[in-house]
Parts: sequence; C-alpha cells; structure tokens
Amino acid sequence: MPGRFVALDEFILEKMGQTRLPGVSLALLAGDDVVHQRGYGFRDLKDGLPATPETLYAIGSVTKSFTCLALMQLQEQGKLSVDDPIDRHIPLGVQPFGRPIRLWHLMTHTSGIPALAYAEAVLSREHGSTEKWLPIAGVDDLLTFMSGAEGWVETCPGERWFYLNEGYVLLGEIIERVSGLSYPDYLRRHILQPLGMGRSTFDRAAVEADADVATPHLITSEGEALPSHYSFGRILADGGLISSVPDLIRYLRMFLLGGRSPSGSGRIAADASIQAMMEDRVRLPATGWLESAGRPALLHQPGSYGYGLHAYPDFFGHRLVGHGGSVGVATAYMGFIPSRDVAVAVLANGAGYAAGQLGMVALAALLGEDPEHLPFLRIERLLDGLAGVYETFKGTMQITFRRKGDLLQAEFRDKHHQENVPLIPEVLEGDAPRFFILAAGRRSTVEFHRKDGAVEVLYERYKLRRIGPV
Repeated sequence: MPGRFVALDEFILEKMGQTRLPGVSLALLAGDDVVHQRGYGFRDLKDGLPATPETLYAIGSVTKSFTCLALMQLQEQGKLSVDDPIDRHIPLGVQPFGRPIRLWHLMTHTSGIPALAYAEAVLSREHGSTEKWLPIAGVDDLLTFMSGAEGWVETCPGERWFYLNEGYVLLGEIIERVSGLSYPDYLRRHILQPLGMGRSTFDRAAVEADADVATPHLITSEGEALPSHYSFGRILADGGLISSVPDLIRYLRMFLLGGRSPSGSGRIAADASIQAMMEDRVRLPATGWLESAGRPALLHQPGSYGYGLHAYPDFFGHRLVGHGGSVGVATAYMGFIPSRDVAVAVLANGAGYAAGQLGMVALAALLGEDPEHLPFLRIERLLDGLAGVYETFKGTMQITFRRKGDLLQAEFRDKHHQENVPLIPEVLEGDAPRFFILAAGRRSTVEFHRKDGAVEVLYERYKLRRIGPV
C-alpha cells in the first residue's frame, strides 16, 4: 500500500523538529505482518548516524510488563502466587493501615505508598541534572531507603493507583529469589530467547558491541540535545531493558496470540495469564478534559491499569492496551488493540514529543481513522491557532501569547520588565475559545474571537488583534 503512511511519516518528522528529538524508530503490526517500519532522524547526532528500524534504545518502564509476565510464568509453575504477601518473599515490613501488601498490589501500583522517587533521583544524578546522591546499588539499599515508608502511606492496599518504581525493584528481587536466576538471566531464558528477541538485553557489553545503538540524549529546556548514557545496572526490573522495535513487535504479537510464541515454538504463558495481565484492576487518575462537541470522545474515559499494562476503553471504538517508558534520555511506547489484531512500537533517544502520542497517531493511521480526533492533537491545533503576537489599538501595547504544553501563556515585555501569566482553558471549541487567569486573588476571563480570518482577544480591559506568529 504505497503512500499509506506518508502523512504519518511527515507528522513524526514535524514533531521531532518541534521538540528537538534526535531519533525515532517505529513499527506497525497488523496480524502477522509488519506493515510499516522505519527510522527517523539520527541515532547519533555527533557522528550523523541515522536511526534505522533496527536501532536499539532503552525502553524504560515498558520493562514492567516483562516483569509481570515473568511473575505470571512463576505462578503457573506453582512457585508463587500474585496474591502472596510481599513479606512472604522479602522483608519489606510496611503494612499500610495494618493491611498486607501483596504482589499484585505492587504489579498494579496500588500498594498505598505514593511514589518515593528513587528512580527519578538516580536518573537525574546519572544525567547530571541534580547533585543529590542516592547510593542504591541493590535491594538491600532500597529496603533501607524505604525504611519509614509506613508513615508515608496514603491508602489501604488495592484502593488507589500510585505509580511506584520501588515496588517493581522488589518484584524483580522476588523473581530472583523464587527462580534462582538473576532477573536479566530469567528474562533472557524464559521470555527474550523463546520470542526471538535476540538483541534485547540488560548487558552493557552486548549493547556496546552492537553496531546499531541509539546514543541517548538529554533535551534541555532550551532545546539543546546533549549526548548522555544509559544507567546499566542501576535500573532493572522497573525499567532497564534495551530493545528494538522489531523485538518489541515479536513481544506484542505474543500478547495478541494469547501467550503463544509467534514463531510457533510453544507458549510463553497461558492465555489465562495474558488475560489476567490485561484485566482492569484499578482506575487511573487522569481523564480527558476537552469537551467533545459532537466528535468522538476518545480517551476521555478514565483509563485502567492491570499487571504492568494500562488500558483505555475507547480508542476509535476499541480497547487500547499498552505501556510507556522513559529514562529521561530515551522514551518508549508499545500499544496493541486485541479486537483489531494490530500493534505499534515506538522508541526514541530523547524526551521530546511523547512516544505514546506518536504511537496513537500511528495506530489511527493503521486503522484508517482521522488522528485529528485525538484529544491531544485537537488541543495542540487549537492552541497553536491562537498563539501569536497581539497588539492593542494602533500598536500602543503588545502581548505575546505562547503555547506551553496544554496551556497558553501571556507574555508582557518591555526594556525593564517581563511578566508571564498562564491562561487556564475553559472552552476551546468553536469560534470563541475562553480561558481564565488568576491575579490578586481574583479570577478573570480571557476571550478569543475568530472573525473573518482574524483573531482578537479580550484580556482584562484590553482588546488586542493578532498581527503575526510568535
């Protein structure tokens, strides 16, 4: 189908340019066939090396689904149960409100412990973004770090979703104690090798010996892409795997086949285990806020989290299952739609335009749907259409409205002063988008109006007209 994904390729390159993202690799699967795969931009900026469909990247928290799959395998073998209290395997010693934390609570991020940010601290130090030093080299150090977390709990286990990287470190240790193998060796023997994911690894030497590896980059707030490095050994079961989109496509195909290996070599897990991983276990806190105004209310329903996977109930009428990942200097997304037998894998060597959003646009293209109905794209288009330089009558005063994520920011500048005021969206649909600002304890409305191709704004006592782009 020549040209089917031309618009997708153009979109990806556009967003990479806007966010200074060096390189991306993507693959789309339909049934047994990879219908589109390619690299975009650079796997290495310094030497000008292009990203390819085979390039290796860190996949971050996409690793969590591998951790949960390993636990489901061990449960099938009778070596553990996901309902086991954590303290049966590892001495955590934290019982929120007197209730035991079970394995499945850590698998679903419902332990009752809010994020303790160990991984954030480790990665920030690794990439030179902070001076804080957190000497966590293994599970014993982590348990010491978590000492006192009893007083940090917020809910009983199973009640509320709090993303907890620390919990997945403990799950990796449990896999090691129960299986008698290191976590990397267990995954290699029981998941990676059986699926033919021969280049996926946790090993520094294997990565450095590979001829097609992305150099990770730290993207600064000024848009500079600084070459960085991966955190080998410091992040494992919670986000340490290095992989490629072809390898991840093999992994995703296994989910679509209910646990069977795509090569026909046997089962990786029972269908019941795969279905259990995808089951809705806890509601995710974030929901969509953009009014649909008669358009499909995509991704507005609250998502859910299962065992190392999240799900959204309505992606163009289908349930979308997947997970994202980030280690700060590399980002990732994998997603699949069981009812349509399709999947996507996206990897990038920086934190620019969200890999998950690239993946959703790619899936929309694969399904033949209009990605412009996706809420994040509609918000981008609406705000970009309002951003610009505005002037009052005869140019007596000027305000620049600049898009900042899902907000607009009003910027006032003269020779001696600068003030930035965020505009909070209220209504973004139609020809009269409306925002509000907060100042001096008061809330004021900011109204934009589109008239005959021009854009005007009523800001406090002023009326301004757009005269040009930012």
